[in-house]
Amino acid sequence: MRRFAPSSPRRGEGKRVPRKLLISSLAAVAIIAALDLLFPPPLSRAENLSPLVTDRNGEWLHAFATPEGRWRFRADLETIDPSFVERVIAVEDKRFYAHPGVDPLAVLRAGFSSLASGEITSGASTITMQTARLLEPRKRTIGAKLVEMIRALQIERRLSKKEILELYLMLAPYGGNIEGVRAASRLYFDKEPTRLTDAEQALLIALPQAPEARRPDLRPEAAKAARKEILRKLAEAGAIKENRAVEAADARLPSARHPLPRMAYHAARRLAFSDKPGVVASSLDASLQARAEKMLADYVGQFDDGATAALIVIDNKTRAVRASVGSSGLDAQGGWIDLTAATRSPGSTLKPFIYGLAFEAGYASADTVIDDMPRAFGDYAPENFDHTFRGEVHVREALQHSLNVPAVRALDRVGAVRFASVLRAAGIDLKTPARADKAPGLALALGGAGVTAQEIAALYAGLGSDGEVAPLVWKAAQEKTPEDAYRLFSTKTAARISSILAGAPALEGRAPADLSRRAVRVAFKTGTSYGYRDAWAAGHGGGYTAVVWVGRADGAPRPGATGRKTAAPLLFDVFDMLAEEGVTQGNIEDLEGEAPAIALARFERAEDAAPPQIIFPRNGVEIYLDAERRGFSLAARGGEGARRWYVNGEPVTPEGTGGRAVWRPDHAGFYDVTVVDEAGRASEAKVRVVAG
Repeated sequence: MRRFAPSSPRRGEGKRVPRKLLISSLAAVAIIAALDLLFPPPLSRAENLSPLVTDRNGEWLHAFATPEGRWRFRADLETIDPSFVERVIAVEDKRFYAHPGVDPLAVLRAGFSSLASGEITSGASTITMQTARLLEPRKRTIGAKLVEMIRALQIERRLSKKEILELYLMLAPYGGNIEGVRAASRLYFDKEPTRLTDAEQALLIALPQAPEARRPDLRPEAAKAARKEILRKLAEAGAIKENRAVEAADARLPSARHPLPRMAYHAARRLAFSDKPGVVASSLDASLQARAEKMLADYVGQFDDGATAALIVIDNKTRAVRASVGSSGLDAQGGWIDLTAATRSPGSTLKPFIYGLAFEAGYASADTVIDDMPRAFGDYAPENFDHTFRGEVHVREALQHSLNVPAVRALDRVGAVRFASVLRAAGIDLKTPARADKAPGLALALGGAGVTAQEIAALYAGLGSDGEVAPLVWKAAQEKTPEDAYRLFSTKTAARISSILAGAPALEGRAPADLSRRAVRVAFKTGTSYGYRDAWAAGHGGGYTAVVWVGRADGAPRPGATGRKTAAPLLFDVFDMLAEEGVTQGNIEDLEGEAPAIALARFERAEDAAPPQIIFPRNGVEIYLDAERRGFSLAARGGEGARRWYVNGEPVTPEGTGGRAVWRPDHAGFYDVTVVDEAGRASEAKVRVVAG
């Protein structure tokens, strides 16, 4: 029989198979990598958190549910009880740190167990696979299990073991709308999971396995049994001593959810939704905030006309907001509105800043004499609140007693446009009425513009900080001495204005701060808007500033409700609270009698005296001419010496008997009426005469 010798391989043929295998392997890897990039695990769900606002020390103020209505907070292993984390791993995935997301040994064990019994008796899900299922919930099928395995491998490629554990502890279900260990610990135990008892840990490990069936607030017996089973497993694994497991099994279960903190709703909501969901550390102080909210709610309880209130407290050193109460309660009328941010008429609260600019310009000092007498400024004729006039007064008295006419005189001298411009440069969004000429008017002195309580707080904090105004700070991370503050006026002027305000008459029934050992000396000013719609009290002292507003959210009048009567008492309650908390420091210096080197003895010099003001007929009026044509008696005040009258340029001859100028128009129409004093200063009124 013919034998054939084996043929020798052709050149290169022996290397061809390995090369094909290598190419195929590389292609498979490339495909898997491409699929991994094209279909990544949905880790973005980890960013869908419940917004949480804390105070400056990390204490919870207010949390808000996710858009789906769930409570879910970021888990950080650094702030979770380490023994709890170890026990979770011992029960759920003891080879967690050894496998790549899928545990082959657990898969084999589960497979053999299922074949032997004919049914699924144990699972093979790792913590990473459970995390994948929480990210993409599916019905429990073999196909879904395969997807979980693939997703687990993908997750392990992207995240560290620490990050996977944190993600699992953030997403694990705990019954109802509770997800994650932080939410569960807060709602079931009213505390952070930093230190958990054995019983609490066992319950938190048992709940994710069957969250609805084991809810302690709805199914306590099932919860207790599940907890006991977990404690047994932990004891078998050597993760807890037997006697401690027995003791923990008999511990009391939580019977209801604890409410999450709900403080500073308005400020917290603004902060929580100003950035991506997560934790925002505010500048607020939880202790001050809680006391301020209760104080305000109790104070408003005395009103039966639908009134509410708002207050804000500022630390002058950094301009950090320490307490902000937007209303007397969410159930009050307009309670959902943040009234610290609502635009309102400030009444007389801007007067100190008018006088401050007058001090800066050398127009006045505290001892300058200023007239509190009737005077018209064109068409504007202000009156004092009590409809009386005090004649000559010092600027100190005018500010302390909130006299209107002197304040308007001061603003007239400083310039309304300049005053408004200075406030806007300081960051105050002054809202003036829409007028044809668009220029701010003298009514600014008495509240003829719109500001917010927050803006008034910024101004008074500036007054208490050597005259430098800076934006308010709402986040703890931004607290520092202001670097870009706007200098409204000098340190000395700020001290002089503060000294005047601190010397204002004490409230009825309240002793002056100088006579009390504990009381803070407060430089304060009250304000009441037109029609009693807004009652204000603002002041600074002891390194803090506080502003109180009282009124109706809908702006309805409250007859008789002045700032001094309805807002100032709460303002002083706030400063008493600050003193009790021990946070105040320093005091307002008394500078009475100290005058600057350059300042007017009288507010108006002769060359700056005002022209005579026409009392009748006022500019723009219509007057009726009767059939007898008895005429009109012309009247004016102010000016120097005798006055001369002209109508359309023609002189009006005084009556021989009383010396009065009586104008007798001979027909209906429009006329220009002019009065001139001996110094040549004139005023004019345009009037219309209508036939009667």
